[in-house]
Amino acid sequence: MNKENEEIRRVKGRVKWFDPVKGFGFVVAEEGGPDILLHANVLRNFGQSSVADRAGVELDVQDTERGVQAIEVHVIEPPEDIETAGLADLDEIDPEVIRAAPLEPARVKWFDKGKGFGFANTFGRNEDVFVHVEVLRRSGLADLQPGEALAIRVIEGKRGRMATEVCGWETAVKLPLK
Repeated sequence: MNKENEEIRRVKGRVKWFDPVKGFGFVVAEEGGPDILLHANVLRNFGQSSVADRAGVELDVQDTERGVQAIEVHVIEPPEDIETAGLADLDEIDPEVIRAAPLEPARVKWFDKGKGFGFANTFGRNEDVFVHVEVLRRSGLADLQPGEALAIRVIEGKRGRMATEVCGWETAVKLPLK
């Protein structure tokens, strides 16, 4: 049995695609080279169950017998080409109000990617929080799983509480306090 190359290096790149059902996807490094395998377990260790196509990532990678594989995710940034249109409810709200909303701990109640929305519950509150797929994309995510731990920014919209930003719980713990 050949021993894997022990050298670990940090790489920046973009998600080519990621399929949470298959449990993996690929990243294209800024520096070029072969595609980098991103396994769902590595993404889960970062605190997320999905990542948006074209999202920016910073990873530790390692050469293996099967090719280059991500072994740790350090940063996920939303895709640069995200359109800001498509969420009229947020367009009508002062951007300062959205930025001032605190991150709240939450759990996914359900999310249907096909329908384009779902709901989460924040700690200590009974009301559901509406989560739109565009908010996920703007946050660098592609899908959510029931029971998944999150941190979300919530505002009172025309139709009730709605998320304006979503991040994995482990990611939120690393963010600076506002």
